[in-house]
Amino acid sequence: MSNPGNTSATSQEPKQLLHLVFGGELTDLDSVTFRDLSTLDVVGIFPDYASAAMAWKAKAQQTVDSAQTRYFIVHLHRLLQP
Repeated sequence: MSNPGNTSATSQEPKQLLHLVFGGELTDLDSVTFRDLSTLDVVGIFPDYASAAMAWKAKAQQTVDSAQTRYFIVHLHRLLQP
């Protein structure tokens, strides 16, 4: 019988796969060079792709009238793996 107060690593918590959502105005649409790094919009870090995608979509829709503004999802969990 398991101990209900036990919070060991054997619990069934979902695996954290961190994702960063950020964006800003690009110098041109053929590159990923930002016009001004000091104005980058860091939306946040999210625990999974689904929540990051929802945040990305919301920000992309808010800036639909600015053709030079782009938002991106970075898979931080891939950068953190040894």
